[in-house]
Amino acid sequence: MLLYRLFSTADNKLSEEKAKSVGLSDDKKLPSFWIPALTPQAEATQIKKPDDKVRCPMSGKPIKFKDLIPVKFTPINDRDEKTSLIAKTNRYVCAVTNDILGNSVPCAVLRPSGAVVTLECVEKIIEKDMMDPISGQKLTDKDIITLQRGASGFTGAGVTLEAKKAGPSIMA
Repeated sequence: MLLYRLFSTADNKLSEEKAKSVGLSDDKKLPSFWIPALTPQAEATQIKKPDDKVRCPMSGKPIKFKDLIPVKFTPINDRDEKTSLIAKTNRYVCAVTNDILGNSVPCAVLRPSGAVVTLECVEKIIEKDMMDPISGQKLTDKDIITLQRGASGFTGAGVTLEAKKAGPSIMA
């Protein structure tokens, strides 16, 4: 026990001498560098209280319940009833033309009926007479809501890409 006390006091004196040589005193010790919030460069930040209103991602205005529109996707008429909807690659079709909807097909929602149609259908059929083919109501430009496509997993989806081939260059 006496031997342990001798070594422990000697170790404490060595660590104190090292701390003093580096310029640290007992009141100022190095923080843990494993925790980013305890590094010397880290500043104390306050977490802001989240907004109590749900906001529109496009305009930033608060969304009211009466402004929400029920969106009705038309399921594909498939003879295979045994396969679940999740396992099928083609799940939904355009309500007017029965074209298959997918990630690569731009779509729109018609506000009066809530039906999802392709933008090709909107341009070729619906915009000519501005009538909702499902409900028969008159449409305005605000009644046609373009849907934002989801991510495809490909970095350049929806962008005009240009292929380039780079090779080694010889410099003299």
